[in-house]
Amino acid sequence: MANRETFKLTLAQRRRRNFSESFKIQKVREIEIGMTKVSEICKQYELSDVSIYKWLEKYGSMKNKKERIIVETESDTKQLLELKKKVAELERIIGQKQILLEFKDKMIDIAEEMYGVDIKKKLSEKPSNTSGKKEKDDPSV
Repeated sequence: MANRETFKLTLAQRRRRNFSESFKIQKVREIEIGMTKVSEICKQYELSDVSIYKWLEKYGSMKNKKERIIVETESDTKQLLELKKKVAELERIIGQKQILLEFKDKMIDIAEEMYGVDIKKKLSEKPSNTSGKKEKDDPSV
């Protein structure tokens, strides 16, 4: 029995090969009806998948169709609409929270200005373990 290695072609030999249109059409039909896969034809005839996809584009039944039809069930459509509504609601809530945060920051700034007191917490200070006093963040202590 012959093995695949005995039929292996060199790169130069593969470049010189030409397949007839009827052969290409036959292989495209086999792919379209599910008899074979692109990878199987590539292995069997030592072709690149790019070549096969070019054949599919040129000879395939979808070659003249410019648009794709997507079929959805009614439940998919309802679920998609519900998810879009939920996203819109969450975006609205985030917007409201952002407005509140900006308002509070502005109020703190105004209060600091009016009373001359630093209201914002200083990140470099932390409470002491033994007393209520704050101590500076110092690695030597």
